[in-house]
Amino acid sequence: MKRIYIAGTADTKGPEMLFLKSVVAAAGAWPVLVDVGTRACPIDVDITAETVARAHPAGAGAVLGRDDRGDAVSAMTEAFRNFVRSGTDLDGIIGLGGSGGTAIVTAGMRELRIGIPKIMVSTLASGDVSPYVGVSDIMMVPSITDLAGLNDISRVILAQAGAAVVAMACTPRQAGSGKPAIGLTMFGVTTQAVTQIVERLERDTECLVFHATGTGGRTMEKLAGSGMLSGLVDITTTEICDLLFGGVLPAGEDRLDVVATTRLPYVGSVGALDMINFWAPETMPAAYRDRLSYHHNANVTLVRTTIDECRALGRWIGTKLNRCKGQVRFLIPEKGVSALDIAGGPFFDPDADAALFEAIEEAVDWSDDRRLVRVPCHINDPEFADAVAAHWHQIAKG
Repeated sequence: MKRIYIAGTADTKGPEMLFLKSVVAAAGAWPVLVDVGTRACPIDVDITAETVARAHPAGAGAVLGRDDRGDAVSAMTEAFRNFVRSGTDLDGIIGLGGSGGTAIVTAGMRELRIGIPKIMVSTLASGDVSPYVGVSDIMMVPSITDLAGLNDISRVILAQAGAAVVAMACTPRQAGSGKPAIGLTMFGVTTQAVTQIVERLERDTECLVFHATGTGGRTMEKLAGSGMLSGLVDITTTEICDLLFGGVLPAGEDRLDVVATTRLPYVGSVGALDMINFWAPETMPAAYRDRLSYHHNANVTLVRTTIDECRALGRWIGTKLNRCKGQVRFLIPEKGVSALDIAGGPFFDPDADAALFEAIEEAVDWSDDRRLVRVPCHINDPEFADAVAAHWHQIAKG
């Protein structure tokens, strides 16, 4: 029987949790009530708030009995994250809550591997849910009414969500291809390159392509850190531009750190490092409005990176690569790094590209395991895809 965690603050959501318990049981699964509240629990639960709170680094006393609600919620959030991370026997999880409960429960959900069903019924689910979902596969369900007692609407929403999590947990896991999975990064301006690379690698590997929009790179690296990828073909590192220069699709500060911690084979490049991403022109910071830009569409404006910015990018990447002790191949396409950075293109700037390439070359301690490869072609040329595939096959065998 599938074990389904039902997580919520029992001090304020007791009736809803008990209702969900009946729904999950009726659907044929084993409901496990988990209290993540910070006040006295009015219902019988299977995992008490004290049990969860003991997972806090400072113990249960740092969580329970605090006078300030904000401090208590923050402490319980950390405790529930640690509780889930420490290993729990579950096949799916459904949470319910307002602002506090949503923050606590989704923090734990984000610690679970991709593929474990995660449904959060929340009063906040119709707004910006990125702080709660992050790079996980959490499904957010709007509660419609407030979760302040059962009513005709909330029973419908909770019943459907409860039935959904059981159905998801009972769905047979899809058979894999049997091939090792690798992560590849792509942007619109490097689509041609990645498509060609996939064609050269897909016979031997399961190619998972991630859109380099900030969340894409973070998702790929989370999978890598979770042991779900066998290596990275990270030719589109454009998210680093937005991280360093205030764009709207930034990487995290930990971009590339997973390559160092896992020692996974890594083929990287400089795809789309010629651009910083912003939304519509009127939303751009004033400092960028007179810069060379390209209107990708009505909502996306691209700004060309300067020589100084390219040098900074190269140094940042170099610092990260120096921490990588596994097999690393970093490829430089000498005739342009994106579909816009090509002879006759709007972002073609050989001087800026040269500054980028030289900064990377100077910043990295190159060795037999960590090699720089200059390729005399454009990033979207077939020759570049050939080079990427050749170097991947070389290091993947090791």
